[in-house]
Amino acid sequence: MNGLYRPRNDRMIAGVCAGLARRFGMSPGTVRVLFVLSCLLPGPQFVVYLVLWAMMPNEDRYMAGAR
Repeated sequence: MNGLYRPRNDRMIAGVCAGLARRFGMSPGTVRVLFVLSCLLPGPQFVVYLVLWAMMPNEDRYMAGAR
């Protein structure tokens, strides 16, 4: 299972970084560090995070839809 969803485990705030890490086979800590570093650059990083938070389903919904 390699979909894009917010897992119940490994959440810090909303689970977006943990979900992205699972999808791309990376460590959640690495994705979090990359996100924090990207916040030093100009751009809409926080807006993208909020959009992903709203658009990514929870693990429960994803599992129910995969059946």
